[in-house]
Amino acid sequence: MANVAPHPELLALLQQVKDPEIPTLSLVELGVIEQAELRPDGSVYVELIPTFAGCPAIAFMALEVEQVLKNAGYTQPMVVINKHKGWDSNKITEAGRQHLLDFGLAPPPRHQGDYAVEAVACPHCGSSRTVLKNPFGPTLCRAIHYCQDCRETFEQFKPL
Repeated sequence: MANVAPHPELLALLQQVKDPEIPTLSLVELGVIEQAELRPDGSVYVELIPTFAGCPAIAFMALEVEQVLKNAGYTQPMVVINKHKGWDSNKITEAGRQHLLDFGLAPPPRHQGDYAVEAVACPHCGSSRTVLKNPFGPTLCRAIHYCQDCRETFEQFKPL
């Protein structure tokens, strides 16, 4: 399928679909909506890419996308999960990065392919005196850090 710029009306609708694990973050902001195409015959094609291979939430996300489109009057939207295309954390929008902070998660740093999970600013107090405690958080996409100033443990959305 040719890469088509996402349709603005569809993106506005899909803004309603939230990540099931981070309900302040939409799938659009997360960057997992690879395509959102309104075709000449009136049908809709949406392509999602999982954040990780085997992401347990991606099937639920696809169902939510389909339901939002049906509620908007698109009777038979085609929602496809593309497991062959890679997602990376640079796809998270600036609004999405802010929503991660609002949720108490440190957003991943922008990168040029350097995927190190390092000390990051604390989302609670802003301190940079943080320590990586465990690169394995409650989900594949998170790591656990500790802030030496406010003494809070927090999660970081991993850079990928």
